[in-house]
Amino acid sequence: MLTDALQFLIHTLFDLIATAFWLRFYLQWARVPFHHPFAQFIMRVTDFAVRPLRRVIPGLFGLDWSSLLPFLGVEILAVVLSELISGFPFSVAGAGVLSSLLLLGIAAALRLVLQTLVILVIGQAVLSWVSPVSPASALFHALTAPILNPLRRIIPPIASVDLSPIAAFILIQLVLMLPVTLLEQSARAML
Repeated sequence: MLTDALQFLIHTLFDLIATAFWLRFYLQWARVPFHHPFAQFIMRVTDFAVRPLRRVIPGLFGLDWSSLLPFLGVEILAVVLSELISGFPFSVAGAGVLSSLLLLGIAAALRLVLQTLVILVIGQAVLSWVSPVSPASALFHALTAPILNPLRRIIPPIASVDLSPIAAFILIQLVLMLPVTLLEQSARAML
């Protein structure tokens, strides 16, 4: 019971930190205006790690790649701590353990990205129904546009109801079920 509680705390805290790093990258990729208070919050929360890394990791294609390294590092650290708490015998582990932990960290990072996208899509859909002119609605629209706009070109609105959030939700869930779960299972098999 204590192990489960500790794992829950580790995953919750580390996922919150990792989400901030990923959102910093994603805000820039989605071209969200950085004058929004939420974007300012993400920038300030992640500056402690991103600014020093910028000296080593250059930006490429107009994107801040120094945000992704801490994102992945936090997820890998969460996996290692979770395995440590659950009693994984690191002292007798073989050479394949590092690669499997790396794969588990990558799978956890992909899962977190996709779960965050689901939350953003659901938030955008709810805000478009409840308060389409709020500042938060504009932020959610900008964050979900890279996902929903291609789907909107394929799926036309029916009676002015946008079905692209439903399609995005289904596609993201399929990606979570198939490739991400397969990656996790492959990594666990290597342990």
